[in-house]
Amino acid sequence: MTSGSGEDRQDMKDCILSGRVNLKGLGRVSVILILTVMLLSACALHGTKISTGVTGVREDGDFGNVLIDMELDDFNALGFKYGDSVDIRFSNGYTLEDIPYYTGYYNPAGEPLLLEFLGTDLVAAINYGTLWDEAGLSEGDTAEITLHEAGKYLNIQEALNIAYSDERSEYESDEVFANFRCINTGKLKKDLLYRSASPCDNKHNRASYSDDLAEEAGVRMIVDLADCDEEIAGFMSAGDFDSPYFASLYEGNAVIPVDLQVDYKSEDYRAGIVKALRGMIKSEGPYLIHCIEGKDRTGYLCALLEGLTGASYDEIAADYMESYKNYYGIDRSSDEEKYDTILSNNLIPMLTFMTGADANSDISSVDLESGAEAYLTGGGMTSEEISALKEKLTH
Repeated sequence: MTSGSGEDRQDMKDCILSGRVNLKGLGRVSVILILTVMLLSACALHGTKISTGVTGVREDGDFGNVLIDMELDDFNALGFKYGDSVDIRFSNGYTLEDIPYYTGYYNPAGEPLLLEFLGTDLVAAINYGTLWDEAGLSEGDTAEITLHEAGKYLNIQEALNIAYSDERSEYESDEVFANFRCINTGKLKKDLLYRSASPCDNKHNRASYSDDLAEEAGVRMIVDLADCDEEIAGFMSAGDFDSPYFASLYEGNAVIPVDLQVDYKSEDYRAGIVKALRGMIKSEGPYLIHCIEGKDRTGYLCALLEGLTGASYDEIAADYMESYKNYYGIDRSSDEEKYDTILSNNLIPMLTFMTGADANSDISSVDLESGAEAYLTGGGMTSEEISALKEKLTH
């Protein structure tokens, strides 16, 4: 038995592609040939790529990210897995290629990614950036996400996969749960500068704890890096608002709403920092600095103030990483690899940008105080204002 001539095989292929297939009376080899051609033809016609198809996008006003209009479970059900590499093509022509899909912000500052956010949302973002603006997106734009390479970034996903609980019972103290602490580095006055999760935004069930701790510490002025007046009014009118001390300070004009996004390299960000510090100069401490988690935007401003007041890199790093210990239980002794990776991805790029240091320099040898002063001068603060701020903060 033969498999037939080339002309016969072409006839069979034409029949298959047209849907006119009758296997009756065909030999075994011919049937195998037909099934093989069917498989190859289906792949050629339809491809094997995983894709969302076209889906809507929206701006995340808090962070400048791009919210994808698709349920996270539906996206994963298509076959996408954490650690995959994906491509995103927006309808305005902006394209992201070969970016990781993670459960958190595990890539270096300034680099794009797709991530699960808060366990429910699918978000395209730039770590410490504003993708919505960078991509030039507007209302009505759409996106399509396709698989670039399965598992390409799985090693990083597995190494840095971290999440935290919003249940108070899972933390050893109110201070740990609220990420509340005093900063006593460098020449800072004792018990003057505090940082915490938000005492007004109860998204993570921490607001009332932060509020109680701020009152116990005698906080007299709050820098709210995350919110504007309209957002604060919304929190205060919500049914779960239970932060009377914050409300009393806000009503007494002792809260400065700065409303920063997360792109610390932008001039708007620096202008917001300068606004906050000018408010601190005019106010008496103790001071509390917060954003939502008290980790990233708060971490940047606290690192700036610590550097400005003579703290070493090691002191700043220890304070920055205390947030990761509070939220995730990560410290150098528990997981040195994660600890060092977080510093390399987050804090070191922050300090490098803040001080204007060379990207390849050893940040621990950089003059952080001079760099912080230059950053503030570049944002319009005068030398007199910087001196007044230092006088407020240092002993």
